[in-house]
This record gives sequence, C-alpha cells and structure tokens, in this order.
Amino acid sequence: MQTQLAEEFSGTSHGKAAQAILSRCVHCGFCTATCPTYQLLGDELDGPRGRIYLIKQVLEGAEPTRSTQLHLDRCLTCRNCESTCPSGVQYGQLLEIGRGIVEAKVERPAGERAVRWLLKEGLTSPAFAPAMRLGQLLRPLLPTTLQDKVPGKAPGSAHDWPRKQHPRKMGLLLGCVQPSMAPNINSATARVLDAAGIQTLVADGAGCCGAIRSHLNDQMGGLADMRRNIDAWWPLVAGLTEAGKIEALVMNASGCGVTVKDYGHALAHDPDYADKAAQISAITRDLSELLPDLVPLLLPQLGAQQQGTPREKLAYHPPCTLQHGQQLRGGVEQGLRALGFEVKLASCDSHLCCGSAGTYSVLQPQLSKQLRDQKLQALAPLHAQTIVSANIGCIQHLQSGTSTPVRHWVEVLADCLPGA
Repeated sequence: MQTQLAEEFSGTSHGKAAQAILSRCVHCGFCTATCPTYQLLGDELDGPRGRIYLIKQVLEGAEPTRSTQLHLDRCLTCRNCESTCPSGVQYGQLLEIGRGIVEAKVERPAGERAVRWLLKEGLTSPAFAPAMRLGQLLRPLLPTTLQDKVPGKAPGSAHDWPRKQHPRKMGLLLGCVQPSMAPNINSATARVLDAAGIQTLVADGAGCCGAIRSHLNDQMGGLADMRRNIDAWWPLVAGLTEAGKIEALVMNASGCGVTVKDYGHALAHDPDYADKAAQISAITRDLSELLPDLVPLLLPQLGAQQQGTPREKLAYHPPCTLQHGQQLRGGVEQGLRALGFEVKLASCDSHLCCGSAGTYSVLQPQLSKQLRDQKLQALAPLHAQTIVSANIGCIQHLQSGTSTPVRHWVEVLADCLPGA
C-alpha cells in the first residue's frame, strides 16, 4: 500500500514506522474474516482493513473526525488479524500510532476523558487495593455492572507464599490489579515453581507493566511505567542483590507478558534504557513457556493422584495476548495434559477474543458482553467443571457471565500439589 505522508509526519519516527507497516498491506481482506468487531458490526471501518485505511488517510493529511476516533476505539487490539495476515502487517503497532495521532487532534467529550483518566490512574494506584476490599464488602449492594468487576473474596491459600530458597531463581511481576482481584494466581505460581525447585523473587518497585496507560493513549505515561519496572528489575537481572541473579522474568498474565516482551521495541530510541529494555524483553517468559521444563519435575509429585481419581475436566480459553500477541499456542493444553488433566478447547472460534481486552469491557460494554456471551456459548458444550485461562482480564470477564468457576490454569495445578 503506497502512502504519501503529509509534511507533519514526513521524517518523523512514527511516520517512518507507519509507512513501513502500510507498505506491507496488500488489501487482501483476510483479516476481516477473523476480526471480532467486524463480525459483530459488519462495517468495513470496524475491521482491520478499514481502520488501516482510516489511519493511512490521517497520515496523508486528512483531518480525523470523531467518527475516525470511534472506529479506532472499537478495536479490541486482539491482534487476531496479525495471525491471519499473509503479509505480516504489524497492525497493533500501526493502530497505536494512529490512535495517538487522532487522540491529539480530536477532543473527546468530557465524560469520556474523565472515565479514561480514572482508569489509567485508578487501576495503577496504591488506592486500588483498599477500594477493591471495600467493593468486596459491599458487593451485594453494588449495581450489577460493578458487581461484574468485583470478584469474591480470595481463598486462604492466596497468601500462602513458599519460603524455601533454591539455586534456581526467577522473577515474577505481580501486576497492578491482580494482587487485589486475584492474589491466588501469584501465590499459586510461586508454589508451582517452588515444587519444581525454583525460587520466585519479586521486585518491590515494579508495578503496572505499562499496558493500561499505553492502550489509553498515554504513551509517555506507559513508557514511564516501563522505565520504572526496568529500574526495579535490574538488580535482580544483573545479580546485584543478596537474593542472587534471576534466569528469567515470569509473567502469569499474558497481557503483561506481551507488553514486557515489547519493552525493547518501545524504548529502542531511548539511549538510557534501550539496551536494558532489550535484555528485559529477551529474558521474559510467559508461565506456559516453562511447562516443558516443569512437567518432568512436577509429574512425580502428582503421580499418586494421577493413578487414582481423574482430575477435573477443564475448558481452556487461550487469551488473545497469548495466542496472537505472543504467538504462543498449544503450550498450556499440552503441558496440562502431560500432567494428567483433561483439557479441551471450544470446537469453534477458540481464536476469537472474549471481549475483555484490558479496559475495553469498561469503555465498550455492549460489544464486550456480546463477545463474552459468544465465548461462553462456544465453551458450554464441553461441560467442563472449570474454565481456565491465562490472563486476569479474561478470567474476571468470563466469570461475570457464568456460574462455572473460571480460574488461572496455574491455580488448578497448584491445588493438586502435595499439601495443597
């Protein structure tokens, strides 16, 4: 796709990057077949190809409108289109550039600006934890829309953190909302790694990975979050602490994982952080990537139960940030099956987004719930005892639409360890 950049974008880093991405697009339209919003709305401008045209027009000098902004807002950033694209168009990066330009040129209504500010400042604030505890206490009194965002009280094991020291050490990002909404995911991760002879280390100064601010078009705020995390992790990466040197940074929320793996790209033009960011990205692993190494270490500890009662039937929803963003498919299912679990995926549309997509479920509730209900309908024929996923956003969003327990797969695995 040929693009003649307007003078204001010509020669800029964003303009050059966008032009390189646009040049790969051949207008084939394969992306529309796997775009959730296009399938729901049937509007070309609510599909990847249409949004690419909108961004191209803006880069060529067309004045963006409120309509342009709305079509870009409706994108889930699920990146399903990238998995489908035969030309390797990096749509996610192009969308980020386009949204940033449009955000600077089109003023949002005051109500939208307020909601977005509350999301990016509230979800990443230390005040989020006490606010969540208050919400859990008052949950029966809250409106249904708020109840959907407030999970029940965490189990007692949520704060059962192993204390053993091991020669092998890995870092873990606790996340911004996960410690308050689902703390058991982090402690279950630490217990599983401990059972495999790996000590989990946490850098106290690390917080939000940067995804929330970046996806809400606060690019500078997102980069600041990334730099803060790098500063917090670096002593562990370089082995400058008494605890020792970590061999990997583990992400048990795939939304955080896809962002941290992109630190090298996001900070490539920052001379103070480019090298460190590239090293952080290089050692970052989604928890599922460790399973081939963990299975033979965990299997002997699970052997007694494996020979007895079969483990619960699991339906697995692969998050978009795992299967499309990180291009990791099959690892969770293969690992759990090797450990004796019965795991099945929906027979249709397992590649489609559940509608959570970070803050999307708040900003686009109608579309988000439609996608959630479609996903649950696709999973229902599996008659699973538990639905498992690999991202806190997907887990909470799906749980709001079903009475079937929805958990992180590592929680289910941790429950089967001796002494659980």
